[in-house]
Amino acid sequence: MRGISKSFGAIKALQRVDLELNHGEVLGLVGDNAAGKSTLVKILSGVYAPDQGEIFIQGQRVEFASPADSRSLGIEMIYQDLAIVPNLSIAGNIFLGREPVKSFLGIKILDKRKMIEQSRQAIERLDVDIRSTKLSSAGLSGGQQQAVAVGRAIFFNPRVVIMDEPTAALSVKGIKKVLELVRELKERDISIILISHRLPNVFAVTDRIIILRTGKRVGERITKDTTPQEIIDLMVGMD
Repeated sequence: MRGISKSFGAIKALQRVDLELNHGEVLGLVGDNAAGKSTLVKILSGVYAPDQGEIFIQGQRVEFASPADSRSLGIEMIYQDLAIVPNLSIAGNIFLGREPVKSFLGIKILDKRKMIEQSRQAIERLDVDIRSTKLSSAGLSGGQQQAVAVGRAIFFNPRVVIMDEPTAALSVKGIKKVLELVRELKERDISIILISHRLPNVFAVTDRIIILRTGKRVGERITKDTTPQEIIDLMVGMD
């Protein structure tokens, strides 16, 4: 992403922000509230169009008119609220909006058997303790819901997974599971953008950190070569 700017009325949410993501890299994107983090990744995921700037994937300039355009190029986003529908089964949530169909007497119907089997395979790949994808999503723990959201994202073989505050409302056990999921995605050579206010989590799994402040990119650090205090200083303007 190069020179990305976005305004909402008089509010300048982003001002000429650059973001680079390497193959198989976990990139931390941090900043205080209203720094522009969510706006930036919503542009990358096709939710918003930038007012200025360009997006390149493997050197080719691309434009997204919708999230479907972004997904078609292998970019999946896991939102902070997860978008898990409680009254749907786990399988239904994994295939939400992209349900497989089959023909029966010339009529298109849901292929529920395929949904259950393939969603089971997706969950098994993540080594999550979920007995059956036929179960309702309503009784899942926070960590299990995150696993379903991750399973939905990776089922369609993405190049990039964006995770917006994935540990915000989780228990210590749930946080540990999410960090394990991030590491598993990295092992599959999937690139990840991780947005989080929890700097210990950012330092636990990222390779590199980009810092935003009031809509501007104010710093970039290699994770192993920096400290939480240096990142905080950049976030609040003590640099």
